[in-house]
Parts: sequence; C-alpha cells; structure tokens
Amino acid sequence: MATADAATGRTVTTSIPARLDRLPWSRWHWTIVIGLGTVWILDGLEVTVVGNIAGRLSEPGSGLSITSGQVTGVAAALYVAGACTGALFWGRLTDRWGRKRLFMITLAVYLAATALTAFSFQAWWFFLFRFLTGFGIGGEYAAINSAIDELIPANYRGRVDLIINGSFWVGAVGGSLLSILALNTDILAADVGWRMTFALGAVLALVILLVRRHVPESPRWLLIHGRDREAEEVVADIESRVEAEKGEPLPEPHGEITIHQRRSVSFVEIGRTVFADYRRRAVLGFSLFIGQAFLYNAITFGFGAILTKFFDVPSDRTGYYFAVIAVGNFMGPLLLGKLFDTVGRRVMISSTYLLSGVLLFGTAWLFHSGVLSTVTLTACWCVVLFFASAGASSAYLTVSEIFPMETRAMSIAFFYAIGTAAGGISGPLLFADLTGTGKIGDTVLAFSIGAALMCAAGLVAAFLAVDAERRSLEDIAKPLTAVAQKAKAAAKGGGHQDTTPPGSPPDATPPSSSPA
Repeated sequence: MATADAATGRTVTTSIPARLDRLPWSRWHWTIVIGLGTVWILDGLEVTVVGNIAGRLSEPGSGLSITSGQVTGVAAALYVAGACTGALFWGRLTDRWGRKRLFMITLAVYLAATALTAFSFQAWWFFLFRFLTGFGIGGEYAAINSAIDELIPANYRGRVDLIINGSFWVGAVGGSLLSILALNTDILAADVGWRMTFALGAVLALVILLVRRHVPESPRWLLIHGRDREAEEVVADIESRVEAEKGEPLPEPHGEITIHQRRSVSFVEIGRTVFADYRRRAVLGFSLFIGQAFLYNAITFGFGAILTKFFDVPSDRTGYYFAVIAVGNFMGPLLLGKLFDTVGRRVMISSTYLLSGVLLFGTAWLFHSGVLSTVTLTACWCVVLFFASAGASSAYLTVSEIFPMETRAMSIAFFYAIGTAAGGISGPLLFADLTGTGKIGDTVLAFSIGAALMCAAGLVAAFLAVDAERRSLEDIAKPLTAVAQKAKAAAKGGGHQDTTPPGSPPDATPPSSSPA
C-alpha cells in the first residue's frame, strides 16, 4: 500500500521485513553465507601470510629490496590505514548506493590490489598495493555485515554473524600453513614462493566474486530507497525457492512497517542519530571494539617474540603454534554462536569479554611464575581466545544491528575503523615493545593491559548491551524513515499526533511489535 508524499517521496506500508525474518533456514541462506561471509577468510590469509613471510622478503634473492622491519612496520601500518580509510569511504557509499553494488566493487578492489602485490619489484609498489588491499578489505566489512544482517532471519542472525566474522581465523590457519609451504625453497624459489601466496588470494577472491553475482540486493535497502517493486520481486523469489525446497507453504508473516521513502541521509543526521539519539549504544560499540583490539594485540603482536625469546622456538617454527591458536579462535564463534540467539546477547557478550579477560590475567600470572612451557602457554592462549573470539565477533554483530537501517553501514565502518586503528597503532607502539624486550615483567604488563580493557568492556556490556536476540532489525532500531503509529492514526483522524521523531531509540519509547 502506498500514498504520495510530495515532501519525502512515497509512504509505503509493507511486511517485507517480517517476511524475511519468518523464513526457515534453507539452501538459499547458505548461498548468502558462502558468497558474502568467506571474504573474512581472505582477510585472515592476508594478514597472517604477510607477517610470516616478512623474513623471506628481506633476504637476498627475494626479488624485492625491502627490510623485515618495513614489512611488519610500514607495510602493516599502510594496510591498517587503508582498511580504516576504506571502511569509512565505502561505508558511506554502501548506505547511499546499496549493499550489492558495493560488495562487488570492494571485492574487485581487493582482488586487483592483492594480485598486483604479487608483481612487486620495488618497496614503494609493495607499500602502495598493501594500502589498496586494506582499502578494499575495509569496505568489505561495512558492505558485507550490512547485507548479511538484512538478509538472514532474526532467529539465526547472531550465530551466523559470529561464525562469519570468526572465519577470519580459518584464513589465519591457512595463511600459517601456506607460508610454511611458500618459504620452503626446496619447493619454490625464494623469489617465487611469497608471490604465489598473493596470487592464491586473488584466485580465491575471483571465485567468491563469481558466487556473489547470485546474491541479491538487500530488500530492506531497496524498500527505503523507493525501489519497493524490486524489493517485492526479490522477496517473492526467495520465498518461492524456500517453499520449493521445504515442500510446504511458508507461515504467515506477522507485523508491518510504514516508511517515508528517501534517497539519502546526510552526514549530520547520521552523526546526530548515532552519537546523540543512540549515545548509550555508541558507548557500547566503542567499548567492545577497543577492548577486543587491545586484548588481541597483547597476544598476537607478541606471540612470536615470546616463543623465540623465552622458549627458544626457532622463528620459522612459530607458524605451527599460530595455526593452533587460530583454530581455537574459530572454534569459539562456531560453538558459542547459537547461544547468542538463545541465551541472549547481554549475557553472552558480557560473559565472553569478562571470561577472556580473567583468563588472560591468569595466563599472565602463570607466565610470571615460570610454570608454562610452549605447549601449556599455547593451550592457555587457545582457551583465552576461544572466548575472546566469540566476544570480538559479537562486537561486529552489535554495531551492525543496534543502529537504524539508514546508518547501518556507516556505523559499522566507524566502529571498525576505531578498533582497527587502535590495534594498528597500539600494537607496534606498545605491545611489540613490551613483549620484545625479553623481560618477563614487560610481557606480564602487556597481558594485563589487554585483560583489563577486555574486562572493562565486559562490564559496559553487562549494563548497556541490547537484548537483540530473535528480534527484527526494525524493532531493535526503528528506521529513520519509519512513520510512528500514532502519527498514522492522527492522519486518519483517529488519535493524537506522535511527536517522537522517526528513528528515536527504542530505549526511549515502547518497542514496536516484532515480526519475528
């Protein structure tokens, strides 16, 4: 149903969000997960491979005149800068131009940049395309998380988001093992092996790009941007596929929403919405991203130096230990993800943050006591990161679902940029120095800083986390374009005008009925 509105475009009442949320899990949803979610594997592969091949790149005969410090310092910083810049740049365009257009463009940017990295012949070329690779990856986070949340049914959104974001560590495992193979000069020449790792990343990206062609635009985005006919066609096609697979009619959707369609939302309105109307949620997002960034950097920036300095592990063997740690990271979201949809967001987010922080404190105490070996220290890291990975993945889930539809991609981009910048800046300046001194007390301090900030974020989540489990996105955060029910009634002559502005936080007004 639609009526004309000269000032804001058409006013549309629809059940499309409810129709998407009531769908049972199907093969079509697996297509979305594979087409969109697998890019985090590429990110994990990129970051791990570059860190592990730094020594080889600096050796004579590598075909590139560069030092190990430049790889782990300058190139890593440029990758982080590219990711932060890309997240903000592409995030804005994702909200304006649509999810599909941007997740195709950003993956194409990543594909081209990582392929061209393989042809590096001078340090400046390597630096340039490390920046552009990060630029593409940063945009992926905003476009992909937006699309996934808007296409996955409410009952499954939490676990799917966690597993997808946690799949970064599948790439890390692959990167660790791939770098071991690439550095073996009995198999590949010194100037060929490291290039093959980047070439493989480009090939994987091409495969994902081909799968993504079949992923539709978000019907929620189409609806708000005046393309409700296209949104109806997309949803009808999804429903017919699911019905054909299940062999029975779908249940009736429950719940409608009325919106004033708009083409764009200004930066001023986005800023006011996120940092004024939803300031408690902004504090929550900031806390979660900073906490996980510092805990991860306390471990990952120092793990190699700790193993070599304190346990005499050869530098070319640390990749095996990192692969084990990466497995522990992925198992956390995989095994705990369902609980975020059943037990609930508040309990699971706060408990995973607090548990990982407390366990890292315990690891620091055991390390200081001198009772750990390489095996037991790696086991401690695995347990800590089992919970921390689920918590860190829930940070992305949180900021992608607690802000209004029109600001979703930009909100993800902003908080991602904060977390990435904090990690990329604090890691080299603080944790690498502390864990690289060879002093037990400095390493214990690094662990304690990460643990304290993770615990602090857990306490913030205990008070501020939003109970978003099994609720529609429109119920968690009303779209800025939504028409208040009282306003509709008044327009029909049946009640008082609602003075609450569209998109106001549900904390401040009674929540609407959830269609899920």
